[in-house]
Amino acid sequence: MNPAESDVPAPSAELWKPALLRAAAALVFGAVTVFWAAPSLAGMSLAGGAYLLVSGLILLWGIPFTGFLRDSPAGRVLSVTGAALTGAGVALLFLQGSLVFAVLAALGLAAAAVAEVFLGIRFRGRHVLARDWLTSGIIGLGTACALPFFVGLGPHALLGVAGGGAIISGVLWILAGLSLRHDARAGASKAVN
Repeated sequence: MNPAESDVPAPSAELWKPALLRAAAALVFGAVTVFWAAPSLAGMSLAGGAYLLVSGLILLWGIPFTGFLRDSPAGRVLSVTGAALTGAGVALLFLQGSLVFAVLAALGLAAAAVAEVFLGIRFRGRHVLARDWLTSGIIGLGTACALPFFVGLGPHALLGVAGGGAIISGVLWILAGLSLRHDARAGASKAVN
């Protein structure tokens, strides 16, 4: 490994912001899926599409906070992750159907999950988000793999699977965001003293 590969940039002290926004998006979507008793095909597509779109945009917006430049290898992986979720979300906003939802959501989640697992393994022990990326990636892969098996059960089941994965990842990201915020405040108070 050359020295350039071993250098991992320090993340921004405000890395907690995209983590908490990602958690909020996931938890809001999860809550919608829990309390929506009889979603229609159009409602499922709109809710799922909005969730994936917002998640992708948050990931894209949050890249500079990770410390990686957008044109660095890790920045490109994060860009692909955000683009996959954003693209799947936009497609779901316009396309309806249980099979369409299962395939597009699974593809978007799987692409993002593979990228996060890669980043988690690649930067293990060297970046503050490595464990969170790895865990989030595993949750995303599980959700993506499960979705196609629920096509025949309709919108409620599909939203339940997607929402369940969102709730689990939302809890992960809220814990990560709060930890990052606490660490940033502790670091700021040490710098003042």
